[in-house]
Amino acid sequence: MGSELMYWIPALGLIGLVVMIGKAAWVSKQDAGEKNMQELAGYIASGASAFLRAEWRVLGVFAALAAVLLAWSGTLVEHSDWVIAIAFLIGAFFSAFAGWIGMSIATKANVRTTQAARTSLAQGLRVSFNGGTVMGLGVSGLAVLGLSLLFIWFYNLYVHGESPNGEHMMKALEVLAGFSLGAESIALFARVGGGIYTKAADVGADLVGKVEAGIPEDDPRNPATVADNVGDNVGDVAGMGADLFGSYVATILSTMVLGREVVSADDFGGMAPILLPMLIAGLGIVFSIIGTFFVRISKDTDSVMAALNKGNIGSIVLTAIASWFIIGWMFSDTITFVRNGVQTTYPSVHIFYAIVLGLVVGFLMSYITEYYTAMGRKPVLSIVKKSGTGHATNVIGGLAVGMESTFLPILVLASGIFGAFSLAGLYGVAIAAAGMMATTAMQLAIDAFGPIADNAGGIAEMSGLPKEVRERTDILDATGNTTAATGKGFAIASAALTALALFAAYVGLAGINAIDIYKAKVLAMLFVGGMIPFLFSSMAISAVGKAAMDMVREVRRQFREIPGIMEGTGKPEYEKCVAISTKASIREMIAPGALALLSPVIVGFLFGPEALGGLLAGITVSGVLMGIFQNNAGGAWDNAKKSFEKGVEIEGQMYYKHKPERPSLPHQAAVTGDTVGDPFKDTSGPSMNILIKLTSIVALIIAPHISEHKPEQAPVNTLENIPVGSSDASIEAPASNDATAQAATLDVSDRF
Repeated sequence: MGSELMYWIPALGLIGLVVMIGKAAWVSKQDAGEKNMQELAGYIASGASAFLRAEWRVLGVFAALAAVLLAWSGTLVEHSDWVIAIAFLIGAFFSAFAGWIGMSIATKANVRTTQAARTSLAQGLRVSFNGGTVMGLGVSGLAVLGLSLLFIWFYNLYVHGESPNGEHMMKALEVLAGFSLGAESIALFARVGGGIYTKAADVGADLVGKVEAGIPEDDPRNPATVADNVGDNVGDVAGMGADLFGSYVATILSTMVLGREVVSADDFGGMAPILLPMLIAGLGIVFSIIGTFFVRISKDTDSVMAALNKGNIGSIVLTAIASWFIIGWMFSDTITFVRNGVQTTYPSVHIFYAIVLGLVVGFLMSYITEYYTAMGRKPVLSIVKKSGTGHATNVIGGLAVGMESTFLPILVLASGIFGAFSLAGLYGVAIAAAGMMATTAMQLAIDAFGPIADNAGGIAEMSGLPKEVRERTDILDATGNTTAATGKGFAIASAALTALALFAAYVGLAGINAIDIYKAKVLAMLFVGGMIPFLFSSMAISAVGKAAMDMVREVRRQFREIPGIMEGTGKPEYEKCVAISTKASIREMIAPGALALLSPVIVGFLFGPEALGGLLAGITVSGVLMGIFQNNAGGAWDNAKKSFEKGVEIEGQMYYKHKPERPSLPHQAAVTGDTVGDPFKDTSGPSMNILIKLTSIVALIIAPHISEHKPEQAPVNTLENIPVGSSDASIEAPASNDATAQAATLDVSDRF
């Protein structure tokens, strides 16, 4: 029965890919508009493709070298195999391919959304959201298909006929982790590289175009405007696609690894805890497809955000309902989590409660992020008001909003972790993360809708379309800016839960029972781990600053040297700005990527597995806080600027986008704040969730190499070798003569 279910799961991924192909065909058939609109869209598409080709050449070399190293290391320990290199390459290819799918359809959907907006807002939403749905289904379909097919291969290669709780399954999952490592490695470089690209262009376009030259955003006279629109695709579409592909895979994998430690008397040969996360992910694709039919508006006055929320909530509710029946079908009355000779029994219905808890946490994280970043809400309005007294107070206001915005999300996350652990232990935390990620297809469709709408507005501006068209695309763009922020909030929440699950899996594979912070090396690495997200952010933001300086100089040069550019008779050299962003992003993405990949390797081999555990804990806590702070501060700054472009009142006086010659002084302050926030929300902030997951996955990969026990001494987790009747209450503290040291010891077999 278990084998039969295993072979059904890839079909769910195929369903997503088939619907994706149908959606892509529908978008491609839509009217692309006039010749000049198609020409502008062509510039954007060719620039995005050129960037991806340049990035892939560099990443191809990295992937080849990493695969050779993984193949060699896989032969050194019993719990791994050289085949891990194949899994790594497949994961890297699928991650890059997922990003390409999203970028390819986005560069088609943008101009078609512009043309559709000439008819109505409803039609513009339909085209842009279907374009985003293509990426959502592509990412989730490829993830479920690739992970399930590789698991089937490794199961038949290593496990077939053996206990699902034993050493052979451990080896299969360790090799499968190569797929996740490949996906997350490419995601990191794609996110950082794409973020540097888009923000270098955006900063150059805003500072010189809006503030110095006094021309509107996306004005065709601005040489950086094409590069800015290209950046939306390579950063917020291709980068986000690869990012959530990696998150999706890491979440499922970590739950499967912990599922190996769950003993279940089921009709699937004890495989139910391992197969459940893949099955929930596959069903989530189906329910996300159904949820897309709820995203509809009928009039231009209808709320676009309300329509998107309706689709999101619909897919969440359907996933929760299905989970009840799936768990009742797959599991007996109880499950038993076994680690280090201790068994803890939970009612199997608690797995359902943990999944629902994960779905609720994901929804609340998105809702809180929307509150802190949406136009018209108190946090954004506070920044708008502070813009009335200058640039400095705008920046101060944005920083304060970003810092305050960490409070509620952390309480929600902490409550979710505590609740999930109370329900089903470490497996409960992991399955809660899997539940949260089940509707990734819908979440990503809503997220990718944003940059498509942004591009559509840019094309409308550059093409000189009627005012009502730009008004409709502005509505879509403003909503898309909020959905992009909520998508990043969802991503960091899922990363936090996934990192904890990966951390627990790492501890099991590394053969350590506790992390003692009274050991100097552990405490030292805890601080080092807390520092790494700050250093990573510094590298990413500095890279944007360097590239932006080059962009500003180039835009100023063209304004100065090209005759008639401000009068509209001279043609800007768009390709030179595209080349600047491409070259800078490829060059500057290497150092942050190397920091994420090498830091756990160096610490693990120099200081041992317990010190590496301290490093991971520091990175996770610091990275989650930095991610929430930067994403929300940047999103709030952006919508404060957009508030001026729509028209906003400060102390009884209305401020609009432009005076006759240039923006008003409060609007200039808002542009400065948005410029500060750009690398926060689109480069370093969203990279935090990849950083904390990638370091944990690297630790998982090297765990057998630095393990404190030999492979042959590793216990096989079956009920036969566990004392009957042991429970949480029977767990004793580690023997020690120092009571203080005992109190400072974190027993990861029972608590975080």
